[in-house]
Amino acid sequence: MRAGLVAFFMWIFAVGAVAQDLSGLARVDAARSSIADGWFGQTDVTLALSQGVPFRVFTLDAPARLVVDFREVDFAGLQPDTLLPAPGKITGVRFGAFKPGWSRLVLDLGTPMVPTEIAMPVDVSSGQAVLSIALEGVDAAAFSDAAGAPPDADWAVQAAAPPAVVSEDSFVVVIDPGHGGIDPGAVRDTTSEKELMLEIGLAVRDALRRAGGVEVVMTRDTDTFVSLTGRVALAHQVGADAFVSLHADALSQGQARGATVYTLSEEASDAASAQLAAQHDRADILAGVDLSGTDDQVASVLMDLARTETMPRTGTLARALIENMAASGGPMNKRPLREAGFSVLKSADIPSVLVEVGFLSDPRDLANLRDPVWRAVMVEALAAGILQWRDDDLAMQPLIRQ
Repeated sequence: MRAGLVAFFMWIFAVGAVAQDLSGLARVDAARSSIADGWFGQTDVTLALSQGVPFRVFTLDAPARLVVDFREVDFAGLQPDTLLPAPGKITGVRFGAFKPGWSRLVLDLGTPMVPTEIAMPVDVSSGQAVLSIALEGVDAAAFSDAAGAPPDADWAVQAAAPPAVVSEDSFVVVIDPGHGGIDPGAVRDTTSEKELMLEIGLAVRDALRRAGGVEVVMTRDTDTFVSLTGRVALAHQVGADAFVSLHADALSQGQARGATVYTLSEEASDAASAQLAAQHDRADILAGVDLSGTDDQVASVLMDLARTETMPRTGTLARALIENMAASGGPMNKRPLREAGFSVLKSADIPSVLVEVGFLSDPRDLANLRDPVWRAVMVEALAAGILQWRDDDLAMQPLIRQ
């Protein structure tokens, strides 16, 4: 009974928050913001803001998370370890842009807890506001009953922007800069994967447009979050001829260096590839997306039939990219063509590859990725590889149809 009341309270509160006459961009005052476990089992979350903004609060299960959506908050200058210096009942924190006009705060709960008090009082003289959330422990069953995204949260699994209008006879390439918004990807000092890949992705787009004969669609062209399913859905909506996902990850175990191109396989070609695929597929969970009810299993026979034609074309695309990146000086991984079960590669009818342009966990690759001259050379190589594959693939189409 209590769980049902908690869920109802949270939803009514969210509706009320959206109805507030608040707007604009709020900035976080890091010095007055904190997460702390209290003496009597209560955990307090405090976020000091330059102004009040509409917001909503809900919980998600498996794993247990508290999610706060804002419209909207600028988290620049706030570091996760400033808000949460040491793990307690809350074990992790992430925040950032989630979609245009929306920001998100996600707290990992080490133990099941639900909000018992939520408030955002606004100072009438300064306009400053403080979001305060008091959390108390509940049993796992009560937490599970209360958990779930609001009914209008379907936008969380959609693309960040409506698909571009493309003509039916055009050659369409979807460029997918990995991560974004609340999901920074790999981070080394001040260098984040999401920012590097957006910069490289936009440059590849511009290079292809200059060459002509290609329509380019971006899964994101700003620092916003796009779910894995949203990226794939966008490729289908625009009738993509190819899908190229760009990354520069970091591995916590083993060594990886040099550009690598991945194609889809349910069985990873090696342990490092399996680790990368697992990291990528956790992105939606880490960003607070409710994955309940989704089915990641392939629709068997029809999907396998579609892949009969697609897989050889995907292999050709991967080899064209590798050839051009190697010719530009790389450096390439010692085994540049690998396989793994990345979710963004699971379109049965669209040749799809994931390119690790380099690894932020390797000092040499990190230095290259930070070098604008090296990035420019790699961008031209990626564009040349896509164009080479386009020409070869178009030439092969009559033979495939026969």
